[in-house]
Amino acid sequence: MPVIDSSDFVEAPEGEKSLKLSEEKQQANFELGVSMIIYSWEALEIAVANQWGGAQSEAKRDWITAIVIDLFNEKIVDVELVEETILNAMVDEFDVNVEDDSSLPIADKVIKIYRKCADRDFTEVRQMFELWQQKQQDRASRQQNLNVTINEDPENPDVSDDDEEEDDDEEVPQLAGQSIQEDVEMGDADDEPKGPVVDDDGFELVQKKGKKRN
Repeated sequence: MPVIDSSDFVEAPEGEKSLKLSEEKQQANFELGVSMIIYSWEALEIAVANQWGGAQSEAKRDWITAIVIDLFNEKIVDVELVEETILNAMVDEFDVNVEDDSSLPIADKVIKIYRKCADRDFTEVRQMFELWQQKQQDRASRQQNLNVTINEDPENPDVSDDDEEEDDDEEVPQLAGQSIQEDVEMGDADDEPKGPVVDDDGFELVQKKGKKRN
């Protein structure tokens, strides 16, 4: 891993009041580059994923990006200032004290991407953005596959013929109640000493059940 100089800095050209890039394309690419660098910070990514900053965790990440960009409204910005800014933001917004030294490479990248955009070299910014887009697509694809799996587990075994069984199952309580009532009627008829149970009542009971099913 290359040694990072925390005192490395960029300074506005003579006569300029800030480091804000004069051309819109330069500034837009720089802001996008800062976004991609901040989004790639694993410590922040974990904090957002777990919502350690609450329901507004994603918005807080964007706010951190914005305050880093705002640093370049000054005439001089160094690696140490960028690192200090993002570390303080993590404590204030996510209650996380990052101690793994991962903030230093992030700050160093911000200074380097500023230089490249100032030189109208946007290659790295585009590469970072394409990588981020691919990552988002992969995540969306995994989520879609997960949703399909969740939906298939309870439903797929019941597709086709089993769907009809589901409909029958829903009707079971009604049919069971009707059957019980019919059994009671048949029991009452059997209690009688004599009666046409087989010839007349039995035939009528079967017809009634058929009509109820229709």
